[in-house]
Amino acid sequence: MRRLGPRLVVAGTHSGVGKTTIATGLMAAFRATGVPVAGAKVGPDFIDPGYHALATGRSPRNLDPWLCGADAIGPLAGRAGAGADLLIVEGVMGLFDGAVDGTPSSTADVADLLQAPVVLVVDGSSMSASVAALVRGFRDHRPELELAGVILNRVGSPHHRTLLVEALESIGVTVVGSIGRDDAISWRDRHLGLVPVDERPAEVSASLDRLGAAVAAGCDLDRLRRVAGEATPVEVAEPAVPDRPASAASGPPVRIAVAGGPAFTFVYRDNLDALIAAGAELVAFDPLQDERLPPAIDGLVVGGGFPEVHAARLGDNGALLDEVAARVGDGLVTWAECGGLLWLARSLDGRPMAGAIDAEARMTDRLTLGYRHATALNGNPLLAAGETVRGHEHHYSTAEPAGSALSLSSRFSERTEGFATPTLLATYLHQHLGARPEAAARFVATCRGAPVGP
Repeated sequence: MRRLGPRLVVAGTHSGVGKTTIATGLMAAFRATGVPVAGAKVGPDFIDPGYHALATGRSPRNLDPWLCGADAIGPLAGRAGAGADLLIVEGVMGLFDGAVDGTPSSTADVADLLQAPVVLVVDGSSMSASVAALVRGFRDHRPELELAGVILNRVGSPHHRTLLVEALESIGVTVVGSIGRDDAISWRDRHLGLVPVDERPAEVSASLDRLGAAVAAGCDLDRLRRVAGEATPVEVAEPAVPDRPASAASGPPVRIAVAGGPAFTFVYRDNLDALIAAGAELVAFDPLQDERLPPAIDGLVVGGGFPEVHAARLGDNGALLDEVAARVGDGLVTWAECGGLLWLARSLDGRPMAGAIDAEARMTDRLTLGYRHATALNGNPLLAAGETVRGHEHHYSTAEPAGSALSLSSRFSERTEGFATPTLLATYLHQHLGARPEAAARFVATCRGAPVGP
């Protein structure tokens, strides 16, 4: 067991309120003042945690109760905040938005599970006295939450700030910071959200320095740290880890190649930790640069990302694509998600890819997004046939044929997709193994050649 340390949840009234900018800016500001700070993101997002990692110097983390279950959130938060004096959790969408199926999933749910005070980011533009009605509704909607204060964003002038502060004082809510309109700290955008850090790390790092300075100037960091330190004490268990047979523990580690670089940045850090705990040695490679897979590997993991942005360079790396096709075809144990699926296909928008799976991929203007219940229709390295798990997908692409590895269902749809064999799972579904270490153990055991059942 461990005790959760000082912690804050930075939430928004809606998804476009700028909470990512402010939450990341707070992380950068505290780090610049010498406070060891950690970050985490509510929900399944990959890109925001990358910014958190750069701002804090720590691994990116996600806290998603829908994917992992409510019982996993405390242990995962404990891991995220280990060794830090402050944990800042950035919310998802608006404070109360989530799966809307009765399952804990929202930022408010995570704040409640962690007994963490909430700082609400409010877009103050085009508003004065009405801000009191807005914030009163958020404060009173779930009164068990502690609303520790408001950070005003996009404030037009000092006079405008005064009007907003006075309105909030009338309902007993404290303003703990305000940020004016400033294009210099606006984030670059793209079709799936922010541009990943790995594409332009030097540029993003310089922007974070400016952002941290702006947030430090506009927010009361001392007060925020005091509020975080007054959070209700909570004891949490250690995160679940895979069971390892004695033969595996005494044998050599399984070497698993993990795709990285600018094209493949969407891999949960907790998934990698679970693979390591199951006995894997992870070896990074960059499909944009490396002409060969790492030597002596037993498995391959290719997460999501933006292969469509880098399709020309990926397609020109013919030596690597040929090796991947041959090795996967010969039974190299492989787990590919979303962007990884596109890379393993025969082609992406007409450009040649690996051809390790028999499908053509193309980009569309239609977004496929949401949580999914997934049932394995075929046994594969992560799931036994008939096993049901939870996952998430977020993509503008399609694969033809779609495949028949998984049955995906949500509140409004059901379909089959993905490709599976006893040594392969390639699917649009993103899985988080934070509460499912047995899936990591199954994958590593398959790489080792141990029997894992149907």
